[in-house]
Amino acid sequence: MTIAAKMAAAIQSSSWIRRMFEEGAALKAQLGPDQVYDFTLGNPDLEPPAAVKEALKAALQDARPGLHGYMPNAGLPATRQAVAAHLSEVHGLKFSPDDIIMTCGAAGALNVILKALLDPWDEVIILAPYFPEYLFYVENHGGVVRVVETDEKFLPEVSAIAAACNDHTRAVIINSPNNPTGQVYDAELLRSLGEMLADQSRRYGRPIYLINDEPYRRIVYDQVEVPSVFQAYPDAVVATSFSKDLSLPGERLGYAAVNPRAQARRELVAAMILANRILGYVNAPALMQRALVNLMGTAVDIAPYVQRRELFCQILAAGGYQFLKPRGAFYLFPRSPLADDVEFVQELKRENILAVPGRGFGRPGYFRLAFCVPENTIAAAAPGFARVMSRLAPGG
Repeated sequence: MTIAAKMAAAIQSSSWIRRMFEEGAALKAQLGPDQVYDFTLGNPDLEPPAAVKEALKAALQDARPGLHGYMPNAGLPATRQAVAAHLSEVHGLKFSPDDIIMTCGAAGALNVILKALLDPWDEVIILAPYFPEYLFYVENHGGVVRVVETDEKFLPEVSAIAAACNDHTRAVIINSPNNPTGQVYDAELLRSLGEMLADQSRRYGRPIYLINDEPYRRIVYDQVEVPSVFQAYPDAVVATSFSKDLSLPGERLGYAAVNPRAQARRELVAAMILANRILGYVNAPALMQRALVNLMGTAVDIAPYVQRRELFCQILAAGGYQFLKPRGAFYLFPRSPLADDVEFVQELKRENILAVPGRGFGRPGYFRLAFCVPENTIAAAAPGFARVMSRLAPGG
């Protein structure tokens, strides 16, 4: 074999999201893009706010020498200060630049955090349905994933997480607002989760960290508020990015933030900074960091997402699909009318509709639809959704 056996296996089991996207690319090449209704990728299609472009222009026009050179691995001091000031305001805690590590997106942040925490065979609890890359990120650093199911509303049961904890448990990853379900965990749930993890940490004699992957924090609907994980639990770490709220996924800019109340905070931050370097990221992109300094209060106008969510929910409800209306992010996660969600996704494909089977997120029997696409794409897919359901009905 010419490549590592582990990578060969990973290629075979890799993301259903990318697999369906690639099938869609082939279908578009055959039929034309306007004849294919692709809901596979969570790739924001809204343009970045005008302020982002102006900040980038200003950063490019800055003629001071040395602005494109190496920097501290944790990031530019001015950028970390801006992030710390923003987090202090949002969470009601006093963050300092020393609590922040600028990273190559939320994915970079998660890998930096896990590299800092995990020894071989340490366990990380994740909640199904989950973002599938978590499996690879934990394995990257010698860890073992332990999956805990959520309930029918995709909310975690604290008692089930407690039952999964043991003396190997090092962290719990949550994702709220959630991909793929759009669920948002409320303050009471986070408080209960924090109390349980504090008890488990005392029981096993070391902290169990609560990691919230929250790049969708500012994409929420119906006046939903995303509570502070930092207020809920001292040993909390946040991984996030500007991919969704500024529509900048290709620029790979994010950060990891450690709760200023965390025990062993300095040791953890030092390990994360070192991890940023030795994982090969070195530092987050300098130009984007300089642009970000004056953008911390900026976000895309989510009004188009609001309209698309409403339209998609109307279409699915009219077609007889069962789903929970998402409270955040830009995904729907309906129940598959067929027990085999892969078979159902293939039925949709017969109508040139591309979706991702739920088993790719650890929850068979469902499928994911991303609505970060033009509204006319959603509207044009409506007859196909109806025809599929009609064919699957008894006597259809």
